[in-house]
Amino acid sequence: MVDYLYLGLYYIFRAIAIYTPQNLQRPFLNALAKLFYKFDKKHTNIMRINLKMCKFDNIEEIILNTYRNFAYFGMEFLRNQNSTKEQILAKVDFKNEKILDKFKDRPIIITTAHYGNWELFSLAMAAKFGPVSIVGRNLDSPVMDKILSKNRSKFNIEVIPKSGGAKMIIKALQKRCLLGILVDQNIDIKDGLECKFFSNKIAHTHAASIFASKLNAVIIPAFIQRVGSKNLISFYDPIDINLINGDKIKIATQLQSDATQMVISSKPDEYFWMHKKFKHFYPEIYK
Repeated sequence: MVDYLYLGLYYIFRAIAIYTPQNLQRPFLNALAKLFYKFDKKHTNIMRINLKMCKFDNIEEIILNTYRNFAYFGMEFLRNQNSTKEQILAKVDFKNEKILDKFKDRPIIITTAHYGNWELFSLAMAAKFGPVSIVGRNLDSPVMDKILSKNRSKFNIEVIPKSGGAKMIIKALQKRCLLGILVDQNIDIKDGLECKFFSNKIAHTHAASIFASKLNAVIIPAFIQRVGSKNLISFYDPIDINLINGDKIKIATQLQSDATQMVISSKPDEYFWMHKKFKHFYPEIYK
């Protein structure tokens, strides 16, 4: 029953996204953001706690802008369904993509975060560079997951499950497919390492570091950010585990956290603050 509710809402909002002029959508999306800010107490409180932990100013403004940005990202996601590769690439610019060319003879792991329109990010990467494998999880709604999977498969995007996907990850890297991993979510420490994020302790996945070490892969942090009317995908300094002295896995993992922090600092209202980022080491702050 819940699945059909999601499906009905999907088609209603998709019709609005496609058939309503965007200048008329803006007041609706702004009003929707204000409603969530006012009435979604649970997630607003989580966002407030996370932003305080990161010592941001203007926290309430950031929270409202975050809701507004994700309303716009949601509409953009709906408009992107059934888009062609050319239509997707018309919405995106790339910065520093020559970094990928430098390592074309080695497996490449792209690390990113729940930042900006990350679903558009995966579509644009596949449209620009060819088949992409991403490590993730299925949506809780099977009906909505089927819709999302259909669009991804059209762009040759393979989704590898977080749990039990090691063989698929190795195979993808050996085939020289770009492998994307979202590395910003709170995890159990047994599945990662202690790192720093805005001077706070976090449990950070070390999956990218381990696979890079085993398969001589290079890690390239990359993020998508809204710039004017388009989206910009930027590639940052590569993390070559072969060049690291000391605890290679620990240092490479911390560098991934540093890259995420750097991008969030530049524009915090495009980050998905709704999850309990610091839960492992500071569970009491969310009670």
